[in-house]
Amino acid sequence: MRSKTRGAALAALCAGAMLVATACGSDDDSSESGDATTITWWHNSNNEPGMGYYEQVAKDFEADHPGVKIEISAMAHEDMVDKLDAAFQAGDIPDVYMERGGGELADHVEAGMVKDISDSAAEEIEKIGGSAGGWQIDGRTYGLPYSIGVVGFWYNTELFEQAGITEPPATMDDLIADVGKLQDAGITPISVGAGDKWPAAHYWYYGALRACPSDVLKDAVTSLDFSDACFVKAGEIVEQLLAAEPFNKGFLTTKAQEGATSASGLLATGKVAMELAGHWEPGVMQGITEDGKGLGDRTGWFPFPTVEGGQGDPADALGGGDAWAVAEEAPDEAVEFARYLLSDEVQTGFAENDMGLPTNPAAGDAVKDPALAGLLEVRDAAPFVQLYFDTAFGTSVGGAMNDEIALLFAGEASPQDVVDATQAAADMEQ
Repeated sequence: MRSKTRGAALAALCAGAMLVATACGSDDDSSESGDATTITWWHNSNNEPGMGYYEQVAKDFEADHPGVKIEISAMAHEDMVDKLDAAFQAGDIPDVYMERGGGELADHVEAGMVKDISDSAAEEIEKIGGSAGGWQIDGRTYGLPYSIGVVGFWYNTELFEQAGITEPPATMDDLIADVGKLQDAGITPISVGAGDKWPAAHYWYYGALRACPSDVLKDAVTSLDFSDACFVKAGEIVEQLLAAEPFNKGFLTTKAQEGATSASGLLATGKVAMELAGHWEPGVMQGITEDGKGLGDRTGWFPFPTVEGGQGDPADALGGGDAWAVAEEAPDEAVEFARYLLSDEVQTGFAENDMGLPTNPAAGDAVKDPALAGLLEVRDAAPFVQLYFDTAFGTSVGGAMNDEIALLFAGEASPQDVVDATQAAADMEQ
């Protein structure tokens, strides 16, 4: 059973903040100016076309809701995550924000900081169906997921051809062989933004997904028991790949998505052949390249390869998504805005701009990028989609896991060390 300690701490911090401010989240003084109601909205679409699209979405909502002003903060994903963590600690969160679900959401709900929108957004919840499950606790809904996808390797088809690779690798041995072919052709095989930790952690997550039966992974989320030997094997899979030296120079300090020298930037500008990333990658790359096209028709995708002796289903995928959640103290108009963001109109534009994989069924046909359209099929066909472990386990356990995986990438930790550090953090939660 997940401990209530962190949630109680958040609640206490919120209570402390109330001694200085009138309430956690938006208060009457900050959210209203005269007869106008201001809604603060944080998102991570800080590149075009997403940033401009969301600005227009806000203007359209304002036009239909006289007296409402949307105050937008668009920031890089890592910056937004850090600022959201600080905002929750301070008890002063934006009215509408990105909520990733899992243990993080459970803590926020337990602290009384997220609005229950089960009734007010019932129409949208019914429309997106099972996609809402990751943001439901005890049968109540606290977020409207707008994009859910899976992680895999995005690659430059031209660079693969230059290296003589005729088809994507299906096994880990194939991947390592292709790394060698790319190196022989003078091409850096893979970029990874290990400076932000979570991109490196995705390799371990996928190692666990391929090594462990899905029932072991499902049990670990609730039991926080990492004693199965398959978790050590996950680190061994990572070590096997690291031994091939596939990554970009300076990968331990490389950022994930910020600028041309980031992991996404290196792929987008043809400096590397591939990157392990989620459904957001085409949109991120478009925002980095000068022509706004990213890799364009050179974009390819393949799933994380199978591993020898693995007990996981090869069709299982690592993934997750983002949802719009509303602060408990936010004005009613904030719920209306969150609902609008899940409308047929907005989700269709979201898909047309390659910003992710929409959850509203009405927008599915609007996904024009062939790679993303194919990813929709992969997502829907996967027998099991493992939520990113750092999200599933919450900040304390997930953070300890990511920290130790980063040390594994640096050659300063072993596969057993990753398991031991994760279990130690989990034991603190019991």
